[in-house]
Amino acid sequence: MKNFSNYTDYDTKENLHFESKAVHGALGTEPLTGAVSMPVFQAATFRHPELGTTTGFAYSRLENPTRQELERTMAILEGGIKGFAFSSGQAANMAVFSLLNPGDHVILTDDIYGGTFRIIGDVFGKYGIEHTYVEMSDLNEVRAAIRPETKMFFVETPTNPMMKVADIAAIAEMAKAHGALTVVDNTFLTPYFQKPLELGADIVTHSSTKYLGGHNDTVSGIVVVKDNQEIADKIHVHIKSHGSQLAPLDSWLVLRGIKTLPVRMDRHNENAGKVAQWLRTQPKIRKVYYVGFEDHADYAVTKKQTTGYGGMISFTVDSFETVKKILKGVDMIMFAESLGGTETLITYPTTQTHEDTPKDVKEKLGITDCFLRMSVGIEHAEDIIADLDRAMNA
Repeated sequence: MKNFSNYTDYDTKENLHFESKAVHGALGTEPLTGAVSMPVFQAATFRHPELGTTTGFAYSRLENPTRQELERTMAILEGGIKGFAFSSGQAANMAVFSLLNPGDHVILTDDIYGGTFRIIGDVFGKYGIEHTYVEMSDLNEVRAAIRPETKMFFVETPTNPMMKVADIAAIAEMAKAHGALTVVDNTFLTPYFQKPLELGADIVTHSSTKYLGGHNDTVSGIVVVKDNQEIADKIHVHIKSHGSQLAPLDSWLVLRGIKTLPVRMDRHNENAGKVAQWLRTQPKIRKVYYVGFEDHADYAVTKKQTTGYGGMISFTVDSFETVKKILKGVDMIMFAESLGGTETLITYPTTQTHEDTPKDVKEKLGITDCFLRMSVGIEHAEDIIADLDRAMNA
């Protein structure tokens, strides 16, 4: 009986372009049958040939062929030694923060996703892990927050939802000099537009519910470790002990989504640029937050470390009445949480993604009652703009 888990055909794909790697993945085809689409191995347990030998699989909480293909594919795309697929982006971040010990200190982006805010404060805070939120685009502020017990820098760039950009290479250099880990949430740009591990980060996380899956049909998370086997081993122990691994069908859905990631990201990027420029012409729009604007405060950093701007836009409007009018009036665009799918979604962060963030913190960041976030989909840009125009100005 062949040992499926030891197939290493993915090593031969090293010289392929990103687009080809995304399509063909690690093994690409199922090696025993030649199936072009990696099958969904909907199995809880696996038969052993005899005592002392194995197919490489024993129990799906530990390893599953479909999930393994996803994990290996993500390791290839991000440029790491080991990938892990979790049941959600939150589960992925839980595993990363579990690398910390009581008394350790972590520095985080101030404008961070509300769920991450909840994890580090409400969950890990009671275990003696301390944290400081800083403006990550201000390297002096980052440097000033370092303590002797600082063990991790957690960077979200671009940030959710204020679209701030941190200099990954500079922060990673700072962290390395201090003996701390750099973790980058790469959800918004994916490895197609941004490769944090190549810029010096130690770990990359994703809510692969978003652009990697890309179709709003699965909830999932990814962690990729750059080159530290000890860290990879610790995360492996976490995932098998906590049982937070991704199910086979969901793994297959993310794998399928990754095959079209490059073409989708190009369309998201193109559409978002057009929508952002249009929004700036509208009388009811007070400010547009989009990293692709040349007058964005962090534009130079964006150009240095990314190859695209992504599909995310945030904006403030003139009144709460306009907010209600837009959210009720959109038709093709959908008022819904999440982001990164083929459909354009509009979200009200103050009561949705950042509901658990204290009001004073939200107001300081700019997440007000007149603030909206949009995930620009892959529909025709003119249809997206027309729908917004009708909803806002009719």
